[in-house]
Parts: sequence; structure tokens; C-alpha cells
Amino acid sequence: MIKFFKNFRKDEDGAVTVDWVVLTAAVCALAGVAYTGIASGIDSLASNADSSLTATTVSVNLGVTP
Repeated sequence: MIKFFKNFRKDEDGAVTVDWVVLTAAVCALAGVAYTGIASGIDSLASNADSSLTATTVSVNLGVTP
């Protein structure tokens, strides 16, 4: 039984998995922060485009004289 615990303590296979899980969680957290920053800028850009397009009048002349 003591030999089992000594081998278990020396085994590093699970340590690599833990490293990858922590790294993946950090990347997901950074992606969430980036999304929050980008989303507010996109909302502002869409609002500016909407107000500009709403104030624009489009006239179409298809070659027909009135």
C-alpha cells in the first residue's frame, strides 16, 4: 500500500492535464473580456450607422423622364 502511494505521488500524468485545463480556462476568460470590449464598440458603430442611414434620402432614376 505504501508503494502505491509513493508511485501515485511521483506520477505526473495528471499534472499535464491540469496545466491544459488551467490554460484553456485562461484563454476562455480572455476571450470573454475581449468580447465585452468589442461588443460595446460594435453597438456604438451600429447606432451611428443607423442614424446616418435614417437621415439619408434615396432617389432612383431608371431613365424615365417625369
